[in-house]
Amino acid sequence: MPIDFHDSPTPSLGVEWEFGLVDRHSRDLVNAASQLFDLVHERHGEQPRIHRELLRNTVELTTGICRTTGEAVDQLADLIDLVRPLAAELGVDLYSAGTHPFAEWSRQQLTAGQRYEELIARTQWWGRQMLIWGVHVHVGVRGEHAMPVVSALLKWYPHLQALSASSPIWAGTDTGYASNRAMMFQQLPTAGLPFAFEDWAGFERYADDLITTGVIEHIDEIRWDVRPAPRLGTVEVRICDGVSTLREMRALVALTHCLVVHLVDRLERGETLPTLPPWHVQENKWRAARYGLDAWIILDDTSAERLLRDDLADLLVELAPVAERLGCVEELASVADIPQQGASYQRQRRVAERTGGDLVSVVESVVNEL
Repeated sequence: MPIDFHDSPTPSLGVEWEFGLVDRHSRDLVNAASQLFDLVHERHGEQPRIHRELLRNTVELTTGICRTTGEAVDQLADLIDLVRPLAAELGVDLYSAGTHPFAEWSRQQLTAGQRYEELIARTQWWGRQMLIWGVHVHVGVRGEHAMPVVSALLKWYPHLQALSASSPIWAGTDTGYASNRAMMFQQLPTAGLPFAFEDWAGFERYADDLITTGVIEHIDEIRWDVRPAPRLGTVEVRICDGVSTLREMRALVALTHCLVVHLVDRLERGETLPTLPPWHVQENKWRAARYGLDAWIILDDTSAERLLRDDLADLLVELAPVAERLGCVEELASVADIPQQGASYQRQRRVAERTGGDLVSVVESVVNEL
């Protein structure tokens, strides 16, 4: 099955940011997306960068094709400024974290559409449980680079997961995980960690097998945490939990952009990109989801280990020249602020501890951060 990959001539950038909609008083999720879209259309006309999602408690804001982190995040900030006052008219606030700490999945309504209805019909309980929000970052590449970059990026999977982890509480209970979202989402068919393919032909054979056996109907139903996006000509990094501040968004987008471009640079120099055995990749994902920034991660096929925080510090030094070229020096440097100030999962736990476990206050804190 030939799959055309529309090469990107430059390392372009695009970002998709998912938000839950929460009541301004109860802080529970609200199925208000349809009303919000109607109001946006009424006041501002067609807005192609504001999207519906699986559930009616969610809205997604997306950028156009951007050159820099600053340009991408500024576009997202403008969309927040457009949507937030209209949401307020409906008694709703935007909420961005990996999960909601106490909402009940059984009260959430499905967005109308055959694609979503078929997903729920197939996945049943696990699909209905997907009260999760994330951030997707697209970086433009050429087709011959797509699969090597996807495979190599898994070496830094735990860094992105731990920095963005924002889903420690589920159904009223602290799960003990920094990112419960990471564990939830991988339950869906074709979601989770990607398989490793040496070239594009291997990915085409895989996709053909899935379509032939009825696992998927369209390529975008391959929901890997890192995947090629052939129509857009990008590598799409879907690792991050929902991000609740623009400053953290700038940091994580810059880190992702720099990582992909750094790997492409190495390919163009004729290097073979580093990869980890799949069992180490799987373990690193679990450790980052469980322990966040305090995870000890596996570095290579000799099973050497290191504290994630320490490895992150060296990574930022290594990527500094790339950030200079991409115009995101300040944004990349701000990645180091997240371990110092506490990632979202840590901040949420501090609020819960300070308020005696008041989860309404936890939601309030996430809303206020935005």
